[in-house]
Amino acid sequence: MLDLLFLATVPASPCQQDGWKPAHGPLMTRWAEKVTPGSAWTEYPRPQLAREAWQNLNGLWDHAVAAKDAPRPENWAGRILVPFPIESALSGVMQPVQPDQALWYRRSFDVPADWGDKRILLHFGAVDWEATVFVNDAKVGSHRGGYDPFTLDITEHIARDRANELMVRVWDPGDASTQPRGKQVLKPEGIWYTPTTGIWQTVWLEPVPISYLDGLVVIPRLESGEVEVQATLGGVQEDRAVWFEVLDGSKSLETSGVTMEKVFNTTQRGGSVRIPIRNPKPWTPDSPFLYRLRATVLKNGAPDDVVESYFGMREIRLGKDEAGVTRLLLNGESVFQIGPLDQGFWPDGLYTPPSDAAMRYDIEVLKDLGFNMLRKHVKVECDRYYYWCDKLGILVWQDMPSGDAYIGSRDPDIQRSPESARQFEAEWKGIIDALRNHPSIVMWVPFNEGWGQFDTARIVEFTRRLDPTRLVNHASGWTDRGVGDVVDWHIYPGPGMPPPEEKRASVLGEFGGLGLPLAGHTWLAEGNWGYRSYKTQEELTEAYVGLMTRLRPLIGEGLSAAVYTQTTDVEIEVNGLMTYDRAVLKMDAERAREAHRKLFLPPPFQRWLLPAADTNPQEWRTTTASPGDGWEQPGFDDHAWSAARAGFGTEGTPGARVGTPWDGGEIWLRQGFYLGDAPQDAQLWVHHDEDAEVYLNGVLAAELSGYTTSYEAVPIAPEARAALKTGGNTIAIHCRQTGGGQYIDAGLVQIVERGK
Repeated sequence: MLDLLFLATVPASPCQQDGWKPAHGPLMTRWAEKVTPGSAWTEYPRPQLAREAWQNLNGLWDHAVAAKDAPRPENWAGRILVPFPIESALSGVMQPVQPDQALWYRRSFDVPADWGDKRILLHFGAVDWEATVFVNDAKVGSHRGGYDPFTLDITEHIARDRANELMVRVWDPGDASTQPRGKQVLKPEGIWYTPTTGIWQTVWLEPVPISYLDGLVVIPRLESGEVEVQATLGGVQEDRAVWFEVLDGSKSLETSGVTMEKVFNTTQRGGSVRIPIRNPKPWTPDSPFLYRLRATVLKNGAPDDVVESYFGMREIRLGKDEAGVTRLLLNGESVFQIGPLDQGFWPDGLYTPPSDAAMRYDIEVLKDLGFNMLRKHVKVECDRYYYWCDKLGILVWQDMPSGDAYIGSRDPDIQRSPESARQFEAEWKGIIDALRNHPSIVMWVPFNEGWGQFDTARIVEFTRRLDPTRLVNHASGWTDRGVGDVVDWHIYPGPGMPPPEEKRASVLGEFGGLGLPLAGHTWLAEGNWGYRSYKTQEELTEAYVGLMTRLRPLIGEGLSAAVYTQTTDVEIEVNGLMTYDRAVLKMDAERAREAHRKLFLPPPFQRWLLPAADTNPQEWRTTTASPGDGWEQPGFDDHAWSAARAGFGTEGTPGARVGTPWDGGEIWLRQGFYLGDAPQDAQLWVHHDEDAEVYLNGVLAAELSGYTTSYEAVPIAPEARAALKTGGNTIAIHCRQTGGGQYIDAGLVQIVERGK
């Protein structure tokens, strides 16, 4: 691979470290203690458009918080460590900024003498949200958008023989306005987190010639065995030629008999070529092979600008499997995608990981557990994050950060103001343009759970025009408009699935959310939250393996992907595979790894021992009056009970298949059934809302608390499993309604491996 990780940073002007230290946050990671002003994100920030010469401007800056419309500060409050947001502990400040305030930054820099008379570009990885930039008191540009990078040519405003002053003014309205913001709120609670204001990715300088390579779009074409490269020139418009070379490691493919010299001349701003790749090595999560790409801008036949990049030969599309089911196809093959929802928050850096190594660690843990995908949830990471996904081999579904108003699952799309719509589209375009060369990214997700959803069909087509090489998940979770490439449901805890369609694949965009707070590793000592909570790591592991076991049959029914909530705990949410500080993996790694491995085996099929209402509704004996002792026993006399068809509950309860209305406080059910044999691997197939007890032949088989939103396989207690017998058996259920929707139904199922 390229030496992009090791490109040396040109030291910026010295920054005083005296007196700086991280603020005292609620929770810190082990990487925080290694963070210093001299070590803050020193890695090269843009691996797919890399030059050797650059200057890192991370480190200590002056800062001040002032009224939104106030002029530049005369007095500065102190030092802040860039690129950590001001609300974070690692900034050294940990101070909120209100919508009626502006955050100001200031530092000095020198232009290295060996940069000669080259033009100087100032790059910002990301600034949340509105940034105005001044160099030596001159305004050099501005940018609106918290997640996409931007660049300013500051050549005309710098001095080359003395120190230069750089100032940045940032205004962030937070959740008081409509701009994309993801999970950030001014008053964090529940699933809403501490906001990020200001610079939160690397700031850096770069020297370039008068005409330089400004951008690359790399489109792998695996089927035809070639890569298309589109180049854009920046700077002064002069006649230039651009030469490309593709390398396998350090070896040019030219030495294998393939001519890689592809030159185009341009007096315009860009052009494209197609380069053949003989016997291409496909990029996959199991074999994430990356080709190197070198682009050279020639002036009068001599190299004037040299840029290093890379790409993977990877194709993602929809297609049919051998059974005619619409699937997600990676390089022409149906590959089940399993991975976590990844929020990308850190207890010490908030939006900014404490270091590149810390960020990489998250991806390495997911790979080690056997995941092949993650969904980057309503946040965008720095470019290096996706480099590590490319390098380590993990597929990425990339969300657009949400903003504006919400709609319910049955509501029409919102009507955005023209300004809100323009900003959404500008930021979404900026994000796609910045990330589109990463082979790991296989799906764009413009909307999540109806948040900010507008003009859905048009936005899908807008996304396709920006990048026709990837799939589009138009609305993860609900508010389905019948467009895009997938139909996506969120089911907690689940699992479950939408039916596959002729032109859309079935995916489970969120499920799970199993919670476990671990003392000493939580954001709050008390009051933590999970979709469903457990008391020990052993209990959590058992429940998690159960989820994965129940997921397998759905793959056989047409499910193409599933996203478990989530990689880590986040603030008061404790649904993570890891604690928020990344100190503890909360479940048994080997058991989780084995459960994931089985997801890639041929899916099992379900043998129905007693069908439930989702397949074949059965007739039960039922009563809503307390039946007295012994009601669960096989010999109990239930002739006075009513005969009614399953399931039992109220219409509108998620996942319910109501055959008989039930809207009271309690219900008792009994049914006799026959088994030709008594399999020891039978499981209950249950949908309950809310608490229920299930008995088999008078023995307690399961106690079920809370509610489900779909049918789920539930293990049978060993004593009840032993009570099953060949011939006649009895199942008895008691369910209690506590609030909201209500429903109860159950059956028995045997999960049978293929070939058995």
